[in-house]
Amino acid sequence: MSLLKQMQQELLQLEEHSNLRHLPKMTHDGREVIVNNKRMLNLSSNDYLGLASDRALREEFLRTLTPDTFLPSSSSSRLLTGNFTVYEELEAELSHLFGTEAALVFNSGYHANTGILPAVSDAHTLILADKLVHASLIDGIRLSAAKCIRYRHNGLTQLERLLEEHHTTHHRVIIVTESIFSMDGDQADLQKLTELKRKYDNVLLYVDEAHAFGVRGRQGLGCAEEFHCIHDIDFLVGTFGKAAASVGAYIVCKKVIREYLVNRMRTLIFTTGLPPVNIAWTLFIVRRLADMQERRKHLAHISRTLREALQVRGYTCPSVSHIVPMIIGPSADTVLQAEALQRHGFYALPVRPPTVPEGMSRIRFSLTAEIRKEEIEELSNNISAYTD
Repeated sequence: MSLLKQMQQELLQLEEHSNLRHLPKMTHDGREVIVNNKRMLNLSSNDYLGLASDRALREEFLRTLTPDTFLPSSSSSRLLTGNFTVYEELEAELSHLFGTEAALVFNSGYHANTGILPAVSDAHTLILADKLVHASLIDGIRLSAAKCIRYRHNGLTQLERLLEEHHTTHHRVIIVTESIFSMDGDQADLQKLTELKRKYDNVLLYVDEAHAFGVRGRQGLGCAEEFHCIHDIDFLVGTFGKAAASVGAYIVCKKVIREYLVNRMRTLIFTTGLPPVNIAWTLFIVRRLADMQERRKHLAHISRTLREALQVRGYTCPSVSHIVPMIIGPSADTVLQAEALQRHGFYALPVRPPTVPEGMSRIRFSLTAEIRKEEIEELSNNISAYTD
């Protein structure tokens, strides 16, 4: 069979199982999107604080730019000529806010997760990764020379046993987890994880705060800030492309780790840096995160309201965050539910295999601070009761 025929056959199989994806054609208008001439409230965005749709914020930032500071390209990797002053300003700001020795900025969360783990591990390294870590972390593990064992999701008893069993047989052990998990919206017990890590001199902790940065903690620095364990995490990673309404990612860490990554991390060394104007916008937002506590409180409130409504209707809802899954099961049923909600003006999307396991398709409500309480109540009224 030719490659093209094989591709076509696989696409047909995806379509038969209601798992075929298409890039949507849409127009964005603030909190809403227009798809197929229908205007809907966007419930599928990662703009958790509602900053991407804040026109006044954009206007304020644009007033800070001049033709000399509007730099739409870095034109080089950071190790050549692409390391502009604004990069160093952002990294200094992050290091100051987190109270760490150093910070380093990357082009994306995917670049961070696929670049850090291969750089800091070798054939004598063991990675112990939560079963539900993001695909970017899985790819980073695959690119590394390390052995990997995936422990049960939030299975700290199993993790403790694995640490006891393997810490003496490997030079280095790295525990890898997210803080808020991207599909279930539940969270890791960072305090317990740091306790386990401190038992062993050769155990390190890697935490991805992609869905927590901006949303959790007094200053919006994430779950590590909320649970007072920033300094117990060796690789504290987060992204700017979600709550911070920008692009890129960061690690806050010790100076020696930063310098090692600058010299060993392929996804940093061999890529053109982000445009300085993007870095300037990120810095503009990061300096304002501490003042956005009311947005965080409102987001927590509407998230709790939706979680409770789903539970009343018979759905199992593992979430403790602004990511609220309505787990339906079969992909075809999930697509029908999503279409029904879209007819009522809610742009909610089905999440299907391979993003989630077979039989675990769900509608993933991704809430933002721009959504009003009464809209959550209207959404709840349009959610059908769970039927097994």
